[in-house]
Amino acid sequence: MRTLLVLLFGFCVAAHAQSPAEKRAATDRLLDALKVAPDERAATGLESELEQNWLRSGSPAVTLLMSRGLRTMQAGEDDEAIDSFSDAITLQPDVAEAWHRRALARYHAGDVNGAIHDLEETVKLEPRDFAAFRTLTDIAEAREDWKGAYAAWQKVMELDPKTRGGAERLRVLKRKAVGEET
Repeated sequence: MRTLLVLLFGFCVAAHAQSPAEKRAATDRLLDALKVAPDERAATGLESELEQNWLRSGSPAVTLLMSRGLRTMQAGEDDEAIDSFSDAITLQPDVAEAWHRRALARYHAGDVNGAIHDLEETVKLEPRDFAAFRTLTDIAEAREDWKGAYAAWQKVMELDPKTRGGAERLRVLKRKAVGEET
């Protein structure tokens, strides 16, 4: 365990060697590249890089809390994950990914309203967070809110036009939302 903590601490220090302006510039470049990705494979790679950037966008302490939250969420311990993400938000409320991850944990725990609130905060902080709009789509679909799901997926496609299966999902949601064949 001690070795893992030392490695994780080293990773966090290296990840945070960039200034906030450099981190933001890197994220902006990746988001710009995502909009013009030539195919799904390229988009998937960019999505992964963005996710990693967003997970490491906070201070070293916030990054550790995010890692802990992800581990506990993967273990199905949603309440503990919510606590870790809440602690990250308390320390640094401007980290959009902390809000997004807490939204996912809340949704898995059955707190749909809490999840929606956290997603609203996520997109206030990062209006180009395609993953947050993807999560909004999933929640709307589960509630059979087809117009909401369609609107959220349109935003995903605006931000990430080559997302895997995106065009087909857009057609299906449009058909359910407005009854039109595409």
